Amino acid sequence: MLNADFVARCKRHRVVLAIAFLIIFPLLMPFKAIAVNILIYGLYALGFNMLFGTLGLLSFGHAALFGGGAYACGLVMLRLGLPWYVGVFGAVLAGMLIAAVIGAFAIRTRGIYFAMVTMALAQCLYFLADQATEFTGGENGLRGIELKTIQLPAITLNFVDPLTRYYVIAFFVAIALIVLSRILASPFGAVMEAVRENEARARACGYDVRATRYLAFVLSGGFCGLAGAMQALHLSIVPLETLAITNSGLVVMMALLGGMGTFFGPFVGAGVFLLLENLVSLWTVHWQLFVGAAFVCCVLFFPRGIWGTILLGRAR
Repeated sequence: MLNADFVARCKRHRVVLAIAFLIIFPLLMPFKAIAVNILIYGLYALGFNMLFGTLGLLSFGHAALFGGGAYACGLVMLRLGLPWYVGVFGAVLAGMLIAAVIGAFAIRTRGIYFAMVTMALAQCLYFLADQATEFTGGENGLRGIELKTIQLPAITLNFVDPLTRYYVIAFFVAIALIVLSRILASPFGAVMEAVRENEARARACGYDVRATRYLAFVLSGGFCGLAGAMQALHLSIVPLETLAITNSGLVVMMALLGGMGTFFGPFVGAGVFLLLENLVSLWTVHWQLFVGAAFVCCVLFFPRGIWGTILLGRAR
């Protein structure tokens, strides 16, 4: 009973616990840059997991949402000369707009067909960005996105400082966690779970399954677009590879490693993947082989993911 009560309390205060961990997280990492990358890709995986884990739709086109948000933030700052926070807002809107366009075509399909349609449309955006060199920089990427200081009413933040950069990005991640928690706790979140568990029964109960999927896809695009904006501000450049299909496969691995359908699992998956990449690459250039082997072992022996398995064991 104690374990059940403990799990229930943790679930009820999951946002507070997640934000508290993110506050102390950079103090546990050897390099602040790794902590920032885990934060950004964790947010990216969080947006993907909303569609994949909560609704059960596998997308191979989320790189378009992530990269589209990054390009939108950079274009707003460089081409329009607007402040960085307008670029962040534009990135969220761009992610939702791209998701709305892709979803309008993909939502008519299901299963593997849905995954293939999203992948194909994302590749179209990749080649469009590659050809529009005057706006996107083509294969050289969008360069010159510089943010050195953030002016607040009472203080000026040095964004060049790694720790300050982490906490600025963590602020936006915290907002995303609060918003996602409200979505999942709302009636719409219950409808998404109902569609995932039994689509026919949800439709028989009067729910519009197609509209639910479409809205979830658009909301997922907003979270991924925000992650893309954080990536652009962090790197000061938007590489063309941000839109590549490998970035779509990367977020699938992170979501599965952390735990499909869990609230904090995406950050665990991003942390495990990026830490393995950084550590193994120090002594071999074939780090993908070892990371791939770790992923296969996780799928075979921990199908609920690392965080999902921990939660299940604690509940028992």
